[in-house]
Amino acid sequence: MLIREFLRTKGISKAALTDIKFKGGSITVDESTVNVRHRLQKGETLRIVFPPEERSEGMPSENIPLDVVYEDEYVVVLNKEPYMSTIPSREHPHGTVANALLYHYDQQLLQSTVHVVTRLDRDTSGLMLIAKNRFMHHLLSEQQKEKKIRRTYEALVHGIVEQHNGTIDAPIARKADSIIERTVHEDGQRAVTHFRVLERFQHISRVELELETGRTHQIRVHMAHLGHPLLGDDLYGGERGQMDRQALHSKALRFYHPVLERELMFTAALPSDMKEVLKKELP
Repeated sequence: MLIREFLRTKGISKAALTDIKFKGGSITVDESTVNVRHRLQKGETLRIVFPPEERSEGMPSENIPLDVVYEDEYVVVLNKEPYMSTIPSREHPHGTVANALLYHYDQQLLQSTVHVVTRLDRDTSGLMLIAKNRFMHHLLSEQQKEKKIRRTYEALVHGIVEQHNGTIDAPIARKADSIIERTVHEDGQRAVTHFRVLERFQHISRVELELETGRTHQIRVHMAHLGHPLLGDDLYGGERGQMDRQALHSKALRFYHPVLERELMFTAALPSDMKEVLKKELP
């Protein structure tokens, strides 16, 4: 098989090959430079080096500790703490996951920028999947489109959710008078959330949720739509008495690793603030 045909089976596009050829990458067979018309033989070692990636000047690296759950040459799985933005914004230009990752990459002499596969809101804690290069990001984004990346969350919500489990299939759109807030609206994008009640207390419920789609604020909007907003989520009707943030945690992540060619699964325990609320609810 020609190299170009083989690389196509691995998801490497013509555009990616052009970048490799002209922007500092390389293609070698047994350490000798070849072109894509080389016909591969049994026992040969093919090595693809992608070009170094350019970083945004507005995103400096910062020495911020990260809770790395898993890492290899291709991906990083993080357990993000609450009150930490994923990427810089006007309100929070520093101290983000992206700033911390760039410093982490610098220590590895990795010339890559940040490729977030599963993003979390600033106040949501838990597992995030990061690709360490553009090509891996492409492969994992394709998995997202095919709903092959499974994310499980845990939330503390107001009130007693009577239904033991169910599915919320309600489209979500940006609220007309807000650039931040979302709402259930018939003109919105399809959004599907599956839920299961884990525990019921006197005034709150502990709920496990799995996303089938990944709309902005999806869980928060859907639970408010159900009449059970998240504790601490004052944007969508929750109260801040017991929590200073929305009580939402990304507790499990499952995806197929395109290079290792097997499924990986990770879990992260509830953060201390959510545990404290549960402790106070116990009789």
